Order: sequence, then C-alpha cells, then structure tokens
Amino acid sequence: MNFSRNKDMWRLVFLLFLGQVVSFVMALMSFTSSLIASLGADTPLTLSFFSYSALTLVYGGILIYRRQKLLVPWYWYLLLGFVDVQGNYLVNKAYQYSSITSVTILDCWTIAWVIILTWTFLDTRYSPWQFFGAAVCVSGLVVVLLSDAAVGGGGGSRPILGDILVIAGTVFFALSNVGEEFCVKKKDRVEVVALLSLFAMLVSIGEIAVMERKSLESVKWSAEIILAFFGYAAASFTFYSVVPFVLKMSGATLFNLSILTSDMWAVVIRIFFYKQQVDWLYYLAFALVFVGLIIYSKRVASSCNFQCLGGFDSEKNPAAAAAAAEDGDPNSQCPLLDEETTDFRNQAVSS
Repeated sequence: MNFSRNKDMWRLVFLLFLGQVVSFVMALMSFTSSLIASLGADTPLTLSFFSYSALTLVYGGILIYRRQKLLVPWYWYLLLGFVDVQGNYLVNKAYQYSSITSVTILDCWTIAWVIILTWTFLDTRYSPWQFFGAAVCVSGLVVVLLSDAAVGGGGGSRPILGDILVIAGTVFFALSNVGEEFCVKKKDRVEVVALLSLFAMLVSIGEIAVMERKSLESVKWSAEIILAFFGYAAASFTFYSVVPFVLKMSGATLFNLSILTSDMWAVVIRIFFYKQQVDWLYYLAFALVFVGLIIYSKRVASSCNFQCLGGFDSEKNPAAAAAAAEDGDPNSQCPLLDEETTDFRNQAVSS
C-alpha cells in the first residue's frame, strides 16, 4: 500500500512538474512575442504560422508513417485549428498595445470561460466554493484593468485596447483547451497535434493573405527579429507538444490553474529585461488571483488526491463517490495516471 501511494505521489509530482514546464514555456512565448512587437513587427499571424508549420512537419510526418485511421473526424480538427489561430492572433496582437504583465495576467480569464464551457457542454458541476474562488480571480483581473486605465499604469501605447484583445483571445483559448481535452482523451496525442497544426497552418495562410500581407511586407528584417521568431517557434513547439499530455492527465480546468505561475515569470522579465517599473496594483492583482485559485482548487485538489491515492472506491463507498461528484466532477478532472500507465505498458508489450 505504501509503495503504491509513493508511486501515485511521484506521478502527481511529475504532473505538477509538467505544468510548470508549460508555464515557463508560456512565459518565453510571451517574452518573444512582446519583443517582436517592440521591434516594430506587427505580424501575429505570421508568428503563429511558423509554429504551426514546424508542428505539422514533425507530428504530421509521424502520423503519415503510422498510416492509422483517424480517431476523431477531421472537421473537428478544422474547427479546433480555427479557434486556436484566433486566440493566438488576438493575444499576440495585444502586445502591440499593452504590457507583457497585463497580457499574461489577463490570460487568466481562460479559466472563467473554461468553467462556463464545461458547465454548459460537458455537464460538469462546480461547488459554491469554486465559484467564489473564480470570482476572487476575476476581481484580481479587474484590478489589472483599473491599473491600465490609470496614466502610465499599463506600460503600453493603448493598454485598454490591448486588455480587450486579450480577454477576447481567452474565449478562443478556452474553446481550444476544452476541445483539445476532448480529443486527446481519444488516446492519440500525435493525431491531435498533427491535425490541429495542419488546419491551423492553412487557416493562418488564408488570414495572412487577407489581413497581414502589408504589415509583413513592411517588416525590416534583422538578426534580432529572426532570432525572436525562432525563439517563439521553439517555445510554441514545446508548448503544443506538452499540453496534450497535461490535458489528458489533468483536464482543461486544472491545466489552466497550473500555468498561472507564468505571470510571475512575466513580472521578472518586465523588471529585468525591459527595465520597467511594475505598478503596485499588479502585485495586489496577483495576490487576489493566487488566493482565488487556492479557494477554487481546494475542493478539486482534495478530492483528486484522495481518489488518486486510493481514497475510495465508487462501488465500495457510493456515498463518498456521489459527494465527490458534486464537488466539481473530480472524476473528469483527476489525473488519468493509471490509464496513462496502462497505455505505456501496453505499448511496451506490443513493441
């Protein structure tokens, strides 16, 4: 029993580690996108295009080599690719008008949209404490808006416009996260990344031709801009490679909770690289978001840890299982660690 609990604990630690890898990579993506915007290149669609192209080449090649039947119809990937492109476009565009700190903190709106989407379409139910925690998080984001409305508060040319673009982008990110979670639980992450990237690349080409051709022609290419594009593509490649794995193990809601530490990296980048002063309201906003996340995740984390560490069996203790189901559907949000381990063992045996 102790050995089994230790294994489960190490698996949870591994999941948390992956979440922080994604969080750090997100901070790098924010940094390079902000740097490209500061260098005068207004090309958010082109920025994403290179990332999608690299992902398509690698994962598409693997998928072609496998020659297996698609587990999810192609048109779902087309829809998923479309919404992912819009999310990346709006958020990357926001760096033209707002600071890296504002963009990364307002990215937390994704959590609120994920809750709404899972409640509406996946029939997930959340406890009153989780709603209260989400409300506290939103209050922190309102503080960011108030700071950016003040003179010099946002550190950007048009911070309010940038904030609106980010919030709009988070709607598409939430749609992408929930849809991607649904697809990866069909058990083939390679298919998800390959098809999502392929259709996203095609959508990007069409939108670049219509919306971004003139901006792309006006870019004065330099070694610094090229390196920034390469850095964003590398960080984005890592992000899209790891995210499906994390989504399958934890679900969209807990995934978005785990990557909020990217805000801290954004503050560090802004202070040490851009030499900008951070308004005190940002620290208040981050504190509110952090407290709200603790309140929100308290129920889910305790239920998940209890189940993952062998706390109850739904057949032996139906009352406990029913109670846990009422607290935010932990069965859908707990890490699918045993399932992952079984998949790995089956693959090892078959090979």
